[in-house]
Amino acid sequence: MEIDVAKVLGLVARSVRNFDKDGKPASVVTLTRLYDTGVDDLWDAVTSRECIPRWFAPVEGELRLGGRYQIKGNAGGTITACTPPSHFAATWEFGGAVSWIDVKLTAERSQARLTLEHTAIIEDHWNQFGPGAVGIGWDLALAGLERYLATGASVDHETAEAWMVSPEGKDFMTTSGEYWRAAHVASGVDPDEAKQRSDRTIAFYRGETPPDIVHPGTGS
Repeated sequence: MEIDVAKVLGLVARSVRNFDKDGKPASVVTLTRLYDTGVDDLWDAVTSRECIPRWFAPVEGELRLGGRYQIKGNAGGTITACTPPSHFAATWEFGGAVSWIDVKLTAERSQARLTLEHTAIIEDHWNQFGPGAVGIGWDLALAGLERYLATGASVDHETAEAWMVSPEGKDFMTTSGEYWRAAHVASGVDPDEAKQRSDRTIAFYRGETPPDIVHPGTGS
């Protein structure tokens, strides 16, 4: 499994924005990038029960407006919006916490742009790990999506797991975490605080987390 780490991560634009949601402080992590395909093809890749396991993980449930879904070994939730082939949204329920995802697809010449927003209430978990806790996972997912769209090949989970602990895989986690640290600082967070949080998250994804640190991921 080969990934051009610098190229793949460099194709993604990332941002972090803080705001109030239902009277509580919240933060939204946004990733956007272009894919060399059309909107209809990209929509199928990210919403089809047959396609999602090929680049992400198996999914069960009703993939329709109001339906409940469950991604194997990951998040579940309710689909709250669905307008093919341009937009869907859902709750993202993982580890007892609820956050929200919103995905938009737009055509740009011969390509299609995917914009993914993941919103979470700012609580202890966020203050400990920052945006990279979900951001690194989504970077991994978007890299898998690119490979699937380019080759049509399904992900081999054993190969993927081996890659995750390889030097190349660890480099991916580190570089992604540094990108998210920069986006966090750009949102107005103190640079030292942003670094502390990103260092914890990078260490976890690299398999170097101390045992007293809780899991930073929230299902991405």
